[in-house]
Amino acid sequence: MDPHTPLDPGPSSQELLFSLFTPEGRENPFPALEALRSTEPVYHDRDLDTYFLTTYAHCQAVLSDSAFRTPDLEWCADHLPDWREHPAADFFYSSMLRANQPDHTRLRRLVGAGFTPRRVAALRGAVEELTDGLLDTFADATAHGGTADFQDLVGYPLPVAVVGELIGVPAADRPRFRGLGGDASRLLEPVRTEEDWQRADTAVTALRGYFEDLLLRRAAEPREDLATVLLAAQEDGDRLTRKELVDTLLLVFVAGFETTTAMLGQAVHALLLHPEQRAEVAADPSLAERAVDESLRWDTPVQMTERIAGAPAVIGGVEIPAGGNVTTVLAAANRDPEQFPDPHRFDLHRSGTRVLSFSAGPHYCLGAALARLEGSVALHRVFTRFPGLALAAPPVRRESFSLRVYEHLPLTAS
Repeated sequence: MDPHTPLDPGPSSQELLFSLFTPEGRENPFPALEALRSTEPVYHDRDLDTYFLTTYAHCQAVLSDSAFRTPDLEWCADHLPDWREHPAADFFYSSMLRANQPDHTRLRRLVGAGFTPRRVAALRGAVEELTDGLLDTFADATAHGGTADFQDLVGYPLPVAVVGELIGVPAADRPRFRGLGGDASRLLEPVRTEEDWQRADTAVTALRGYFEDLLLRRAAEPREDLATVLLAAQEDGDRLTRKELVDTLLLVFVAGFETTTAMLGQAVHALLLHPEQRAEVAADPSLAERAVDESLRWDTPVQMTERIAGAPAVIGGVEIPAGGNVTTVLAAANRDPEQFPDPHRFDLHRSGTRVLSFSAGPHYCLGAALARLEGSVALHRVFTRFPGLALAAPPVRRESFSLRVYEHLPLTAS
């Protein structure tokens, strides 16, 4: 090589970031994220005016620090001036997911009554029964060498059924919720098209109407479900408003099924790629929850989440101004070699620091225990019942940047 030939500097930080929006980047974002973490772990993209964090330490610190706020309705006034025209924006940015102090603490305290360890543990029997019923259908579809889409028969209907059981949605009403939940989840995309807004607005309006009606029914006929619990929840005389009640049920539904569907499909796929560990999960149910956590680390469903700097800050030597938009790239943090040795290796025996897939700090996911319960029950039962489970064709991911979810996972049982 001619010593005077300039070395190729490689792709720029922006090229690495924008490659994630390509079909190849959506399928395998990890090489680009690793390169970005190595070259510019706190990268300010001037076109997007956002600071992207790709190390575990930086992401964990920001998510745990209440000085970094979530974009809320106050933020909307400056950045989405037409938010009042969008029911989906009104729901999303005023919900517990986006609320800041003191509203967030108040909402979480009142809603937490529906997510106590006792209430989650009480759902185990229902989760097991629902899983077995769906696997019966899957067994019928794959009998005699047939092929079936795991996501259609198990990955989607199981979380919808479980969150329906939690909230109090009758079984007959649940099938229509898959499409509505998918449309509402378009709000998770970092860049939303006009079609995204239309779909989300329509879905949120329909779901608000449904949950308003459900609350009326539960007020007249209380049951052992989240709708009834939230109607009665109070602390020092404080109660959820009617709008807060409706939107909390909507949030629990959408967040509770879309991300869990992603987790189930990716966990099954990960274990199919690692047959020795799959056999361990089938033989030992105690390993199923560890497999859930490792799959969440290895292929994180929610790739990133954003915060707003409430005051000037310095991260990794980079000055962040007050009001600066900071995006924690969870998919990169969960494969940071400084935190997880040999991070690209799937290892259900891995131990150590908690993954960031359920966030951290004040906004740590309220439904994390329920998601782990669903995942551990499903994984053990799937691989115990179908020891010859195998891919029948390459899985197909949804065309989404923020949510990594298999739309189709074709499998054969023998």
